[in-house]
Amino acid sequence: MSSVIAKGVGRYLYPAETSRHAATILGFPSKYALAPAYYEHACTDIASLASAISAFEPVRLYARSEDVGKAQSMVKLASETYPNDAANISFIPFQTNHLWVRDTGPVYVQRLDEASQQKRFAINFRFSEWGKKDDIGDHDRASDGLDWPVMAPEQLEENNKFAERVIKSDSSPSPVTIVESEICVEGGALVVDGDGTLLATESSILNENRNPGLSREAIEVELKRVLGVEKIIWFPGRKDLDVTDVHADAEPDPTVPSAWLEIYEEIKEILSKSVDAKGRPFEVHTVDEPSPNVFGDLAYEEPATNYVNFYFVNGGLILPQFGDQQKDREAVETLQKLCPDRVVRPVRVTGLPLAGGVIHCSTQQVLSVEDI
Repeated sequence: MSSVIAKGVGRYLYPAETSRHAATILGFPSKYALAPAYYEHACTDIASLASAISAFEPVRLYARSEDVGKAQSMVKLASETYPNDAANISFIPFQTNHLWVRDTGPVYVQRLDEASQQKRFAINFRFSEWGKKDDIGDHDRASDGLDWPVMAPEQLEENNKFAERVIKSDSSPSPVTIVESEICVEGGALVVDGDGTLLATESSILNENRNPGLSREAIEVELKRVLGVEKIIWFPGRKDLDVTDVHADAEPDPTVPSAWLEIYEEIKEILSKSVDAKGRPFEVHTVDEPSPNVFGDLAYEEPATNYVNFYFVNGGLILPQFGDQQKDREAVETLQKLCPDRVVRPVRVTGLPLAGGVIHCSTQQVLSVEDI
C-alpha cells in the first residue's frame, strides 16, 4: 500500500517513550550483519525480547524470508523462560539485516500544526550505516578483533531503505504518511522527553559523515520541526570512538577505556548546569554497570553493559540483565522504585552487549493513535 510523503513541511512531535504503543518493531539478525561469534546469541536475545514484550503489547518481528522459520522456533523456545502472548507476535518476511532497529527503523511522530484525518506519521531519517555507508570497509565494526562481515551493496541498500519500506508496508490500523527529513540521523541518537527537550551528541549528529554542508543552526531548525522540541542540550561526544560516533547513554564501569569515563563526566557536568525546555533542573539517578568481566575474558574492554538501555512498553519496562547477580538485582530494584506503576521485566542478554548494543538499541516503538 502506497503512502503519502511529506517533504520539508509541517511540524511534528516525537512523544516520550512512555507514551502508549500500538506495537514494538524488532529485527531478527541477519548473518550478513553480525560476527559469527555473536550471531546465535543475538538471535536468542531477540527471540527473548519478542516473547517478553508480547506479554505487554503487539510485536512486529521483521526477518529475512529464509530466517522466518528460525525466528518462529526460537521465539517458541524463549516462551519457556519469558511467557508470551503468541497471538501478539507477527513474523514479517522482510529484506532486513541489522537488528538495531532503533537506528535503522522509522521514528513514529504526531502531526502538530494542522487538523487532518490522517493521524499516522513516521520519519525516514535515511540510515547510512552510522555515517559510514560509502566507506564501510575502511572501518572496524567493533574493537573485538573478530572477523565481521562486510556487507555487499545490496545489503547496504536494504538497510538504507528499511525505514521507508516499513512505513509503506504499515497499514494497520491505517496507512502511515512518510515524513522525509532534510537530515540523516539515527533514532538512537535522539533522547527526548516529549515535553520539549532533546539530548544529543555533537559527534553523532553534527558530523560531516551524516550531514555534510549543513550548519548547526540548520540541523537544529530541522530537529525542532520534526521532533517538536524547543531546546536541544548538546554533549560533545567523540567521533570514531564507536561505530555510532557516540549516542548519549549511560555510566560506564570504572574498568572501561578512559574516553568513555570522560564522556560520562562531561554529560554529568553539562546536565548539572542545565534546565529542560520548561526550566526544570534535571534529576539524575545513577545505575551502576557490571564489570565487562561478567562475560568472561574478552579481547576488548567495552561490551555494552548499560542498564539504562532499557525499553518502555505498555504498562511495563523491559530491563537488560547481564549475569552479575548483585548488579542485576540492584538495577531491578532501582528501576522499580523509579517506575512504581510499571511492571519491570528483566531479560537476560548476551549477544546484544557483545555486539555493541542492548535492549533500547534493538527496539522501536510504533506510536498508538488511540488518544490523538
